[in-house]
Amino acid sequence: MKNRYLEHAHIDERTFRHILRCFCLDIEANKVTSITHISRQSISKLFSCLRSRIASICEEENTCSEGEFELDESYFGARRVRGIRGRGSKGKTIVFGILKRGGKVYVQVVENCKQETLLPIIKKVIKPNSIIYTDGFRAYENLLNEGFKTHFIVNHGNNEFAKNGTIHTNGIENFWGLCKSRLAKFRGLNKQTFLTHIKECEIRYNHKRQNIYKLLPNNFRTTHLKLS
Repeated sequence: MKNRYLEHAHIDERTFRHILRCFCLDIEANKVTSITHISRQSISKLFSCLRSRIASICEEENTCSEGEFELDESYFGARRVRGIRGRGSKGKTIVFGILKRGGKVYVQVVENCKQETLLPIIKKVIKPNSIIYTDGFRAYENLLNEGFKTHFIVNHGNNEFAKNGTIHTNGIENFWGLCKSRLAKFRGLNKQTFLTHIKECEIRYNHKRQNIYKLLPNNFRTTHLKLS
């Protein structure tokens, strides 16, 4: 096999590692095309393949644990539509996030923010003997009845954003800000590819003190990438 990382592709291993290094440095596809002299279509296809694998890696890395967690949901897409009220906005993609303080973030695209939608995700990530911090959104109001140890609430609706210095959701909100700043450069993403892009944000955040260029090739050598 002429490429230990990529199956059925006319890209040699050295070139692939160069492209992967550019991806890990967050260099845009157009610039990678100029650097490598490989077509924009091929680079985009390879980047899409990398993001799909990253989404799988994120799911593999996620384990149920206990500790202190911040929960929040965020809305991505078009700006708020005038005349339409309510949490978020019509046509936006909803992402639910769980941040373990001192640890990793986990995100999942959801259809809605109802309690019955979010609770299974919460239970998959957080063990009952944990402390949870949320805003006053009603989907979180029965967490104590679901067996979780402690639930602290900050009421953003009353301009309350922190209590006693530790009761807040600033960590997960900071993550949302980083995601939106990073995704803005794409000038809009379709819903079919959005999940892989938000998962890329997740892995970059979780490994921000590490070199993800060292993480990814090890995974690709175990299970080769396959361009569809």
